[in-house]
Amino acid sequence: MLRELQIENVAVIEKAVVSFREHFNVLTGETGAGKSILIDSINAILGNRTNKEIVRSGADKAVIYAFFDHIPDDILRSLREQGYDVEGELVLSREVFSEGRSTCRINGRPATAATVRELCQNLVNIHGQLDNQELLDPERHVFVLDKYADLQDEVADYQVSFSELLDIQKEINKLSLDEAEKANRMDFLRYQINEIDKAGIREGEEEDLQSQRNLMKNSEKITSALLEVISLTDENDTYSGSPVSSVLLASNELEKLEGLSTEIDSLRKRISDVYYELNDIVESVQQMLPGFDYDPNRLNEIEDRLDLLHRLERKYGGTCEDILKYRENAEKELSRIETSDELLEQLKARFKEKKSVTLEKAQRLSKRRLEAFSRFSGQLKDELTYLNMPSVELALSSSHTRELTPIGIDSIEFLISTNPGEKPKALSKIASGGEMARIMLAIKCVLADKDGIPTLIFDEVDTGVSGSGAQKIGVKLSQTAQTHQVICVTHSAQVASYADQHLLIEKTVRNGRTYTTVSELTGKQRIKELARIISGENITDIALQNAQEMLSLSNKLGGH
Repeated sequence: MLRELQIENVAVIEKAVVSFREHFNVLTGETGAGKSILIDSINAILGNRTNKEIVRSGADKAVIYAFFDHIPDDILRSLREQGYDVEGELVLSREVFSEGRSTCRINGRPATAATVRELCQNLVNIHGQLDNQELLDPERHVFVLDKYADLQDEVADYQVSFSELLDIQKEINKLSLDEAEKANRMDFLRYQINEIDKAGIREGEEEDLQSQRNLMKNSEKITSALLEVISLTDENDTYSGSPVSSVLLASNELEKLEGLSTEIDSLRKRISDVYYELNDIVESVQQMLPGFDYDPNRLNEIEDRLDLLHRLERKYGGTCEDILKYRENAEKELSRIETSDELLEQLKARFKEKKSVTLEKAQRLSKRRLEAFSRFSGQLKDELTYLNMPSVELALSSSHTRELTPIGIDSIEFLISTNPGEKPKALSKIASGGEMARIMLAIKCVLADKDGIPTLIFDEVDTGVSGSGAQKIGVKLSQTAQTHQVICVTHSAQVASYADQHLLIEKTVRNGRTYTTVSELTGKQRIKELARIISGENITDIALQNAQEMLSLSNKLGGH
């Protein structure tokens, strides 16, 4: 669960440390105080998209830390498989800089935002008003049903088959040319292969030619330097005082003292070795010298060859290796086309077999989905009945698509009737804002034990709901919090009264700057905040009395 959130320089929050408890945590405060900033910070820490706009004005960067404990085993296993050492506590951090870049860390080790999303997505589930809008999209309904029925593995298995089927279809499309197209393509490939073969290219040839050209263009400079080396070192040269000759004379002088001292003998040997090494160098230079004669004809040959290579590189690739690779691929394609009739028949047979397997998997999925809906709708109706929607009726609009799709053969949409005698219709045509909030909460409650996510966050789930409906939402969140950590942002006193921990978000202005603080409310402070939500800033004795009664009632109904 999320134990603590530390944020610094995030929007109007200069610095805040927020500790969360097990069970039901609620956040209240005036509109604009910064409640949504906490939700945005949690979104950011989980690797979701953010931007430089969250950095507090005048600060270089925003810093967010989140501390988690009681990590589910599957998340621990995934983290360890990726090399992140997690023992007991998981710390996620993110820095967002004012120029736009950001960095993420898992227990102090760098990670990409995508890695954090992949590894930690099941730590927290955040439900906001956007989820209500997504529920209006019928294409999302099948995913709800799949999660409820634990069909993720079967869906993944189907999608592997579906992807393989698409790959086979692509190969069939490549080979399905008419005879004229096939003949033209084969002629073109043969021309390209012949052009490359005629050039006789070898790997590394361009580099060798460029090296030869460079040496030849500098042949006069090289020859002059080598002749000077010979002149200065050759003992047979007329130049007096040659180092080779001098070293030889020195060696001869020390040879006269041979046997008189081991140190002198060692020096003579070293000087003798130097003489032979210098002599060998002179011979090597003399042998090298003829190879650097300037040959204009050879230089022209090199230039012509390089021009040819450059022309082919523009057509087939950036290097000689790329040209040869292009030729290899062209030959493979030519071979495929030449044997395309036989290969096409093989692919069509594979496609037919794979489609049969894939269709069978899709049909099993469809059957499981339809079976799951009767259980899902029953549980959802029970939840909605409790949430003051007793007359709700659920139905499933299901049809099979003519073609296989990434999700199978099903076209699924939840239909609902909220009043007796009304025919079930699409959610977008029936449900009001308050009803959508309760429907979404009911779905979250039904799915809560399916995904194993330890922390559930609800951002204004009570929008458009008041009175007993809001009270029922408070009870339902309190019940859900017995098996999950629940964090809820609310403007409802009824909902807030059921919390195990009540946090107040307050905004103040000092010296022309806005600051937001987070503090835990207990006792009279909590009663005062509930009264403020009920009556506004002018808190009356009646509002305080109502707040006290709400807390007393919630203690009885919520069990805390």
